[in-house]
Amino acid sequence: MKVVLRNPRREVEVKGGRRVKDVLRELDILPETVLVIRGDALVTADQVVGDDDTIELRPVMSGGRR
Repeated sequence: MKVVLRNPRREVEVKGGRRVKDVLRELDILPETVLVIRGDALVTADQVVGDDDTIELRPVMSGGRR
């Protein structure tokens, strides 16, 4: 499975057939710090992604009043 990371942009290959949260754990990424996108849909941490999938990890941005 291909994982596309942003900031900095890079691509890595990992084994599919497991939950998103397990993929994130392997990559040492906290689930609450990224949005996981497959195609044009958000994917939850408990969803299974396959070997043929490509997922994109986008960092969560937040802000507000000071």
